[in-house]
Amino acid sequence: MGTLVGKQAPDFKTNAVVNGHISNDFTLSHYRGKYVILFFYPLDFTFVCPTELHAFQEKLSEFEARNAQLIGCSIDSCYSHFAWLNIPKNKGGIQGVDYPLVADLNKSIARDYDVLIPHEGIAYRGLFLIDREGIVRHQVINDLPLGRSVDEAIRILDALIYFETHGEVCPANWQQGKQSMKPTQDGLEKYFMTARGH
Repeated sequence: MGTLVGKQAPDFKTNAVVNGHISNDFTLSHYRGKYVILFFYPLDFTFVCPTELHAFQEKLSEFEARNAQLIGCSIDSCYSHFAWLNIPKNKGGIQGVDYPLVADLNKSIARDYDVLIPHEGIAYRGLFLIDREGIVRHQVINDLPLGRSVDEAIRILDALIYFETHGEVCPANWQQGKQSMKPTQDGLEKYFMTARGH
């Protein structure tokens, strides 16, 4: 698998369910100027997937507060997404999820992002952080049984925003409010001298 980090995120135009309606001209480039968390999940009507979709929904306001757009994507049709959105959470559905869900029926988006499992025809659990200029700044790809950490997606978004705002880099396990460092030898030495618990 290749990496898209540092490259322009592949644009796409497709069908999606947006705010409870089917849109036929959904494009990634529409969100230029915002951060985007684009995540792939294998299939509608499965088991780990709804836990992830609801977990992202529960933190939606935190992403929005950071000028970030969540977008989910699977190889299902928008009609499948729409049907799943109308099933209550306690029945295994994703009712209440209101960020866009993209249809990738011909699998071209999963292929462009290099998350397609060729022999199965579904996507790995790929997650991509795209900056306001449309550049991929972070990606993580999990195998099918391994659900993602939404808190980690927020942490890495915070780290990017902090770097863009302050020009300082974020060391291992950095969290909002913790010490950053200047990207120099002197900055590293100061960090190790003053950082707590390292």
